[in-house]
Amino acid sequence: MRHCILVLLAGFTPAPAPAPLPAQQVAGAELWRLPAATLAVPPALAHHGAGAFWNPAQPASAAERASVALEVIQTAPTVGAAGVLLTARARVGGVGRVGLVYGRVAIGDLVRTSLSPDPDPGTIPFYTQTAGATWSLATGPVTLGATLAHQDTKLDLVSAHRWTLDVGARGAVSEALTVAVATHFFSRLAVDDPAQDVYGGIEVRVWRGSLWGSRAVAWGRYGIATAHRFGTDHQVGATLEIGSQFGSEVLVTRESGYGPVGWRFVPGIRVGVGHYHVSFARDGGVNDVGAAYRVGLEATVP
Repeated sequence: MRHCILVLLAGFTPAPAPAPLPAQQVAGAELWRLPAATLAVPPALAHHGAGAFWNPAQPASAAERASVALEVIQTAPTVGAAGVLLTARARVGGVGRVGLVYGRVAIGDLVRTSLSPDPDPGTIPFYTQTAGATWSLATGPVTLGATLAHQDTKLDLVSAHRWTLDVGARGAVSEALTVAVATHFFSRLAVDDPAQDVYGGIEVRVWRGSLWGSRAVAWGRYGIATAHRFGTDHQVGATLEIGSQFGSEVLVTRESGYGPVGWRFVPGIRVGVGHYHVSFARDGGVNDVGAAYRVGLEATVP
């Protein structure tokens, strides 16, 4: 069996679950954390591209009628995982913005082994996917959101299914300060379930001015990921935005939930042309696992 099974299930998952279905849900959560590792902003503050996948409370300009975003994630060959995130949202009268979210992460080419040095026939399926409906509504300086989704995880011959309900909020305390919170893949009220997370984030404007004839803003960001039974992960980052055409982001994450403390460095850029935005981010990896990449495309309808 490939080394990536050891990396994901022995290295990342801290302890075996007592029953098959909870074990599959935890294994699926570890796959979802692979695309999360490519975020160049704290998940609670994600609001471009497929940001609704991490926090359903997504801000949008009054001129934006609809948006569609597609993101593709590819990990290092030692892990062998690939994923896709898709969101589509549209403004519906006074209801707010409603839409759909879909995501899938899988590891391919897992072969069966026995006492023979040659692989056994067939491969081992290992994937997790989710699909659901999302909603957000801006009321003054506060944006609220919720996502109802169904999640399906399969590892070899065992499958797990569950419904999740996530809520989020994003509020502007002032023009220079924003706070955000969100749950992620919540299926029960608990603060020690390794298959779900709680995100929090603070965004502070540290500079505003003009660069190359365009409005420029620099932000400082801090976030956490917690309530998953293990240690709290801390994220510190910064962003420079030049108009709506360019954004440069960097995030440093201190992960303490999977054994020894690990540090993760993620840079990212976002370039806009008309109603289209292309984004790219790279996770440097931890424990010599290797880098993971995320490429995204977002289109808006004014």
